[in-house]
Amino acid sequence: MRKSILVASFTALAVLVGGCTSNLTGDSYSRDEARSVQTVRYGTIESLRPVKIEGTKTPIGAGAGAVVGGIAGSGVGGGRGSAVAAVIGALAGGMLGSAAEEGLTRTQGVELTVREDDGNTRAYVQEVEPNQIFRVGQRVRILSVGGTSRVSP
Repeated sequence: MRKSILVASFTALAVLVGGCTSNLTGDSYSRDEARSVQTVRYGTIESLRPVKIEGTKTPIGAGAGAVVGGIAGSGVGGGRGSAVAAVIGALAGGMLGSAAEEGLTRTQGVELTVREDDGNTRAYVQEVEPNQIFRVGQRVRILSVGGTSRVSP
């Protein structure tokens, strides 16, 4: 019984954390950005650098981990429900759940330094897309809307 509760709790944690991920690729738009006028600039890539984009850190991962840890801790002592073990389990589970959420939602990104046609040099960071390959010297478009910019070939 306890084993099935733990499995169900970890499954729920994975589903919740997976549902919180956002897409930071160059061809993904939020609902607010769709159908909005965008400013388009052009430039040439001067340099590329791989970066890591940190994962989300919401209360969901910590909360789900705390629930799982509390349930696991309360089972210490043959299921008699040690309050101290439940609290320790909840604290440890919360920390592990938070770390798991951040790790599961972390993505590989690319920093593109672009010399724009107006003479300015700007750096843009976005998630790596398998179907988009950037190269130094490549001409690109920079699309900006509502404070968000993306680079596309």
